[in-house]
Amino acid sequence: MSADALYTDVYEKYTKYINPNLAKLMGFAGFGVEMRAEGCYIYDHEGRQFLDCLGGYGTFTFGHRNPVVIEAVKAQLDQIALSGKAFFTKQQADLAEKLAEITPGNLQFSFFCNSGAEAVEAALKLSKGATGRSKIVSSNGSYHGKTLGALATTGREKYRKKFLPLMPGVEFVDYGDIDALVAAIDDQTACVILEPVQGEGGIIVPPDGYLRAAREACDRHGALLILDEVQSGLGRTGAAFACNHEGVTPDIMTLAKAIGGGVMPLGVAVYTEDIYNKVYGENPMIHTSTFGGNPLACAAGLAALSQLTPELIENSRAMGERMLNGFKEIQSRFPAILGDVRGRGLMIGIEFTEDEVGEVAVATLMKEGVCVAYALNNPRVLRWEPPLIISAEQVDHAIAALNTAMLEVEALLAVLA
Repeated sequence: MSADALYTDVYEKYTKYINPNLAKLMGFAGFGVEMRAEGCYIYDHEGRQFLDCLGGYGTFTFGHRNPVVIEAVKAQLDQIALSGKAFFTKQQADLAEKLAEITPGNLQFSFFCNSGAEAVEAALKLSKGATGRSKIVSSNGSYHGKTLGALATTGREKYRKKFLPLMPGVEFVDYGDIDALVAAIDDQTACVILEPVQGEGGIIVPPDGYLRAAREACDRHGALLILDEVQSGLGRTGAAFACNHEGVTPDIMTLAKAIGGGVMPLGVAVYTEDIYNKVYGENPMIHTSTFGGNPLACAAGLAALSQLTPELIENSRAMGERMLNGFKEIQSRFPAILGDVRGRGLMIGIEFTEDEVGEVAVATLMKEGVCVAYALNNPRVLRWEPPLIISAEQVDHAIAALNTAMLEVEALLAVLA
């Protein structure tokens, strides 16, 4: 089958069987059919190479097809892939122990699942079960998933309104506003759920002291603090976990995306012994998952965490600083187009001054061999989350591509003016 025929076949099947409007959007942006990937690169049906600066929304922290993770999964396939459920699973036990070692504070127990949304569902359920309360405080612009419980705490009406009524008792406050957050937490609050850095909200880094204020207010009122590190965890922000920047320990931490090593779907909610005793004490089967903690996914998770070295985390910090500074220099040359550049580590957002510019910029960057996408909750923002193994040369390629894209956008806007 020729490259054109392959693309047409896939596009038509997306249109007929998956999501016609999404197919149109992806086609406009110039996304082809991904055929293979390695390291920081994706290759499409025409053999074109793209520097992956989207990174599966933070999934490919350790690179595409990381050889250590691939080898671990291949070896596990020769033994047992999915659990029979009646037996102990060594890989799950080992991964839970490792997570208890590397997560902050007294986080100890792990509930394994298959995605970030499932991990959030578990965290919300654990919070209600442990406190006996129903009020939940979340933030505007947040993204915690699209299943019904997680969606109830996701702070964008666009995704919520068609499915109302959702889980009651959720109150939203502006992200980063310490006074509003503290005022919302009271003696009826079961939990506060926050991203240490908002991802889909447009890569929003909160002010210093924000997470500490949340921790203190939760402690004062007996509420639990959930930190959603699905995107920001495992080295993404230049620290093992984004909450480490403030030295804050949550009661529950949710992880997914990167923990599967870019090879297997894997999610987890890590929580304290006190929560375990209050929720599972009378019924050890009160919250379970058929596929959660399966040997294949946990083998990938163990291999992935073996790659979370101090050197990799330092590379995230250093390359993130290089990329951020390069983008800020471009912003200074195109202030009418680029309104803001912000981020932490290799979790970076660039915000345009006008709507719709993001789509044009994505298409232009694709022509330059760089893959990015805009944030779901803020389409003005292009977010950059490349693998943490990215090199200085690759960062410079991304910077040069953005500069070229801004020149094209500037010329287009001049024509339309």
